[in-house]
Amino acid sequence: MDFKDKQVLVFGTGISGIGSADLLERVGALPVLYDGNEALTEAQVRAKLPKNSRARIVIGELKQDLLDCLDLAVLSPGVPTDIPPVKRIREAQIPIWGEIELAYQNSKGDVLAITGTNGKTTTTALVGEIMRYHQPSVFVVGNIGNPYTEAALQTREDSVAVAEISSFQLETIHHFHPKVSAITNITPDHLNRHHTMEEYIRVKESITKNQTGEDVCVLNYEDEELRGFGQRLSTRVIFFSSARRLERGIYLEDGVIKYSGGDGITDVCSVKELKFLGTHNYENVMTAVAMTLAYGVPLDQIRHVLRAFTAVEHRIEYVAEKNGVVYYNDSKGTNPDAAIKGIQAMDRPTVLIGGGYDKDSSYEEWIRAFDGKVKYLVLVGQTKEKIARAARSLGFQKILMADTFEEAFDLCVQHASPGDAVLLSPACASWGMFPNYEVRGRVFKELVHKL
Repeated sequence: MDFKDKQVLVFGTGISGIGSADLLERVGALPVLYDGNEALTEAQVRAKLPKNSRARIVIGELKQDLLDCLDLAVLSPGVPTDIPPVKRIREAQIPIWGEIELAYQNSKGDVLAITGTNGKTTTTALVGEIMRYHQPSVFVVGNIGNPYTEAALQTREDSVAVAEISSFQLETIHHFHPKVSAITNITPDHLNRHHTMEEYIRVKESITKNQTGEDVCVLNYEDEELRGFGQRLSTRVIFFSSARRLERGIYLEDGVIKYSGGDGITDVCSVKELKFLGTHNYENVMTAVAMTLAYGVPLDQIRHVLRAFTAVEHRIEYVAEKNGVVYYNDSKGTNPDAAIKGIQAMDRPTVLIGGGYDKDSSYEEWIRAFDGKVKYLVLVGQTKEKIARAARSLGFQKILMADTFEEAFDLCVQHASPGDAVLLSPACASWGMFPNYEVRGRVFKELVHKL
């Protein structure tokens, strides 16, 4: 699209919306930054924009006279596609893109894209590190915290964008076309947004919608849905498995990650060479290895990065040992399946902080995964009563309730003994208490360091 003098509505005034508006101005469009939150002021929104921005700002009602002059609407990921203002945009036959589509349409080079319920961030960070070691122009973008829109105009024909893509971002892609894609796994999450598991799966799998037989999709063989999906794809598929040997693909066997390309088996590395623990992390490594091998990165370069790579912040992150108690920050455990991985990584009695925003998740499988490791479950946030009911129904009674995050932390300190762990792995989003899981994790770490 030629954006010159096009009137483009940017829906949402967070990081994604500001990035989209700035990119649109740089390519000659006339952005209108819109937010339905009437508590905001134009001055508050204007303060987020570059000083020379000429973007128009509209707050509150989305009026018909504005809709009548729009050429395009760009939705921020946090804007549901089925709310009334978006329905009005659609009924007015205005094209609707997301920020990922906008960035893609204005970028050059190749895209390596990762989605999945869990493991996206670690995998994206690792793929990014491997690609940076391999070539000079690499941008790690997307849901990992670096807006794709900020990098788009810096890309060149020889660039690679390594993109973490959430289901919210996939809802509004049209021509987005990764050369290599990956879906790490699919378990229930964000059902308050997508409403059904079938729709959530459809959206996740749409990362491949524009890929061809010349492209590659990396899939988890141990995920039954993805195993079937891979058999239906016309794209070239590379499976990985943490539970069995594969005739073709990447797999974990006897503590060694191996690659079978059909012409023999190659040892990639031993898990003892890695600086992080847990089967879920080995799956992230296998995903990254498969993606970068598929892109043509030599195995010796991949091995070099694997041996140096450390865990991502907020994902089973060691914080400190205080008074004989080890503290771990797993704030990125924002759903039960991710939080199960956090529990499974613990090797000592654990006092666990759970609870937060309700995404219509069920918590029974998470509680079953406690497996005798959890000494106390300290609950906080909107979901605390719901989780407590689920725990008691399964016979887990050692539950402590807190009204604030700080109170929850203090309860952990009081009930942890030398040799124990305190784990923040909430199984819930942070909204309602914190702007995002990063802030929640940093507050936790600050409290630990104050001990």
